[in-house]
Amino acid sequence: MLSDERNAALFDDGELRAIEAHIPWTRRVEERHTTFHGAPVDLIPFTLRSRERLVLKPSDDYGGAGIVLGWESNRPIIGVPTQTLEEIPGELPRCWVMSQQYVRVLVQAGAVPWIIPLLGGDSPTLRAIYQRLDGIFLPGGVDLHPSTYQEEPTALCGRTDPDRDEIELALTRWAIEDGKPLLAVCRGVQVINVAAGGTVHQDVAAEVPGSIKHDYFPSQGDYRRDLLVHEVRIPPDTRLGRLLETPSLRVNSMHHQGIKRVAESLRPNAFAPDGLIEGLESSNGHFLLGVQWHPESLVERDPAMRKLFAAFVEAATYWMR
Repeated sequence: MLSDERNAALFDDGELRAIEAHIPWTRRVEERHTTFHGAPVDLIPFTLRSRERLVLKPSDDYGGAGIVLGWESNRPIIGVPTQTLEEIPGELPRCWVMSQQYVRVLVQAGAVPWIIPLLGGDSPTLRAIYQRLDGIFLPGGVDLHPSTYQEEPTALCGRTDPDRDEIELALTRWAIEDGKPLLAVCRGVQVINVAAGGTVHQDVAAEVPGSIKHDYFPSQGDYRRDLLVHEVRIPPDTRLGRLLETPSLRVNSMHHQGIKRVAESLRPNAFAPDGLIEGLESSNGHFLLGVQWHPESLVERDPAMRKLFAAFVEAATYWMR
């Protein structure tokens, strides 16, 4: 057995770490108490509660008659919805894709990403995926279609992805109902607000008098994704304020839509200099955080952004247990 300490000499240090990451905990299944990550557990109830994530394996120590719990991941599984990439004739069929940067940041924070396909109209499959997740990460992307918040699109509403809207709104509503950890960036914070009953400005520049520039899109100018362009104010009595331990910070900005009417179950946790809401969180203690900027592009330079992802993965780890 790979996890048998008698076989440790067969592997180098890297292989042993990989084995530990996949098979960190084994116990004979019998009615008794033990510990798991330092916490006391009663094996039989624990096994029943965790049966979907436990893998049973035979052990030669028990002569083939015993069964031990062979794997319990100590890394939470985070669902990351994809987006639609339209067909490139002669090169690529219609695809579901997602930025590598989001995935890498989640891995660096200690999570196992699960890329979610946009299976619109297939609620049973989506629900089966959801039930295996310990948290949900909502990435940035194209505009939410105004029909999702009962408005008609204006001429300034950009490209939309209806399949993605359907999947992300369903996942978010389930997570809100269950209290499953959720972190969202840019478009994602707007998804949270709409899922909870709020609305979105279809174009901030057109709808918010005196607004500053928010749309520093790399595709529309010589703007880097990590370019810090304006301050955000973070009230200290919010979860975000307690987490980041700073009353303000400079952020990047790559959006033209924004939070309009905040859903009743949410509260703002960050504000741009023009008063535009730059972040939302749950008002009931649920780990639900959304920010309008792109922290995944800032983790290498800003410890506060690393804190954001670390706290999310920690919350998902707690949910997992």
